[in-house]
Amino acid sequence: MCEQPDWPAFQWDRARIEPILRETRLHQGVLLGKMSAQSLDHKQSMLDTLLANIVHSSAIEGEKLNAFSVRSSLANKLGVSEEKPFPTTKQTDGLADIMLDAIERLEEPLTLERILHWHEKLFPSGYTLFNPVEGGRWRGDVPMQVVSGRIDKPKVHFEAPSRQVLDKELDQFVEWFNASKADALLDPLLRAAITHLWCVTLHPLDDGNGRITRLLTDLALAQADKQSVRFYAMSVGIMANRKSYYEILEQTQKGDLVITEWIVWFCKVLNETFSDVLDEIEQTIQKTNYWRKVDQVKLSPEQTKVLNRLLDGDFPEGINTSQYHKVTKVSKPTATRHLAYLVEIGCIEKTGAGGRSTRYVINKA
Repeated sequence: MCEQPDWPAFQWDRARIEPILRETRLHQGVLLGKMSAQSLDHKQSMLDTLLANIVHSSAIEGEKLNAFSVRSSLANKLGVSEEKPFPTTKQTDGLADIMLDAIERLEEPLTLERILHWHEKLFPSGYTLFNPVEGGRWRGDVPMQVVSGRIDKPKVHFEAPSRQVLDKELDQFVEWFNASKADALLDPLLRAAITHLWCVTLHPLDDGNGRITRLLTDLALAQADKQSVRFYAMSVGIMANRKSYYEILEQTQKGDLVITEWIVWFCKVLNETFSDVLDEIEQTIQKTNYWRKVDQVKLSPEQTKVLNRLLDGDFPEGINTSQYHKVTKVSKPTATRHLAYLVEIGCIEKTGAGGRSTRYVINKA
């Protein structure tokens, strides 16, 4: 792709893309409206979203982070108090820093120094002994290839631009990123899709290219609406579609400059992400409304726990006596009495034909 004479003059089929962009914009607006209309704890929602973004972005690259440590680092940066804070590390503090930098410093122009600062935070000194990466530096002169398969018969999926032209390519990318922010003719979500593809194709770093690319995408999405990116994590959607993510990247990077299929994929995943968050908001609203009608003083801790599990959808077909016993660690006779009492006071209702097939679901009346 980057060897094409017109690089990086990306092209796309407007007849296919414009309806998809309108649909995505609509879902984005619905999400913003829902978040504005509900009396949710927005700072807590933001913490949960950023945590998911950081953890899943690393998981896409095969790195498993300590979510408790990342959460505490984010909580410290956001000023959110925790009952049981977890010890943080230089790496988790750095990840929290760059995530917040990407979505909060919206008006500042992007610079190469800012990207290298993110990379330095991503790979602090002493990060790993087995795969030492020097943070805050562009890649060296060795050709950058994405390969798989046997060592003696590697399959080259993609080769990035050579080091000799990388500096010029990076200057061009940053100049476009800053200028395109004010381009009224370029849809901001389309700009985010191009940002992602362009940066990951340059592959300017020895390691961490995917994570830095997703941070830049988050920055572009944050600039697109200035707030909703705090309530959805696209990295979660990419992780859920990881196989097709790498497939569409390889297909696009090996092709010409027509990137229609990449934009379609990007918007599809973004729409899925919006839909999942809207489902979570709806579930939270239903849960809140349910507890407003229930006198929790009348319930045991075990009953409250099970009701919350039912409300969270952990038992889509309902819960039976045996499952209640396993979840709460009470005896089976006690489980039977607890369930009967919850039916009596109207918290749940029976389903099934009776006997062992009986299950209990939330009473939505």
